[in-house]
Amino acid sequence: MSRFWSAAIRALQPYVPGEQPKLPNLVKLNTNENPYGPSPHVLEALRGEIGDTLKLYPDPESTRLREAIAAFFGNIEPHQVFVGNGSDEVLAHAFLALLKHAQPILFPDISYSFYPVYCRLYDIDYQTVALDDTFALRVADYAQPNGGIIFPNPNAPTGRALPLADIEALLKANPDSVVVVDEAYIDFGGESAVTLVNRYPNLLVVQTFSKSRSLAGLRVGFAIGHVELIDALQRVKNSFNSYPLDRLAIAGATAAIEDREWFERTRQAVIRTRTKLIRDLESLGFEVLPSSANFVFACHPQHDAEKSVLALRQRGIIVRHFKAPRIEQFLRITVGTDEQCAALIVALKEIVST
Repeated sequence: MSRFWSAAIRALQPYVPGEQPKLPNLVKLNTNENPYGPSPHVLEALRGEIGDTLKLYPDPESTRLREAIAAFFGNIEPHQVFVGNGSDEVLAHAFLALLKHAQPILFPDISYSFYPVYCRLYDIDYQTVALDDTFALRVADYAQPNGGIIFPNPNAPTGRALPLADIEALLKANPDSVVVVDEAYIDFGGESAVTLVNRYPNLLVVQTFSKSRSLAGLRVGFAIGHVELIDALQRVKNSFNSYPLDRLAIAGATAAIEDREWFERTRQAVIRTRTKLIRDLESLGFEVLPSSANFVFACHPQHDAEKSVLALRQRGIIVRHFKAPRIEQFLRITVGTDEQCAALIVALKEIVST
């Protein structure tokens, strides 16, 4: 039926999400999901929302959730918060509302692979900027004409974080361009740029509830920035889908961000496990990039990454592999529970010893 496709759709190369296998008893370390469940308060809030009110539309502005997000950060107001159906939708709106200009936008050559997909979808010109030999982003490389800048911090799939001082230098060097900082993994070791939004009107910070708050299945993301940036996102949202978050998502996400104790306990557990995982991988001869995320990026100089992925799968363990220049020999490994990571290390020890 592709004869009915538009020319734009024919030219698209869609984003390929991480595999969600249906096989039981897999050690699933490929999609950066949190190994710990959501706060018990989230489950209670979801149960409380199931009732006759589901016949009614949800609040189109998600006011309660936006107020809770503002209260969590403390230095912002609810009108500086935008929410959407996962951070992917928030990012998509940002590309259309804030990054579609005459000059090309800039983002790293090794980065979230959805960025070029958005550019092709919305006909946005872009230019990739090479990370250095250690896979770090160099701020000086972005001192060139552009229609906007976007990058993940920590970066994906490398896990490396850019210090807040470097982000501020980037903002100062590009006062006439929107800078979007995609902070999907910020709670596992980086320093959020939300503290800078009131000083830089060109800064938009995007976060998600999928990772550090264990709500990947609920699909909630948000952006924080100057009210003019938020208004632009609202214009796109209200021209596309006035109700991006349903009643369950609003209730669950609100409960999640209000339970600071659960958030802190589970993210610290991931950080502790990551430290041990890196040490164990290095003991097997892996080279591991510094990670501020809930995953690690590792390669073994004597073992082909694709063959290692297949060998792990045969042992019931799945990790992520990207067949892309410069990183085709790396494995991206989600930080699971201590038990999951221990099983991974046992399997890798067998693989690298053959």
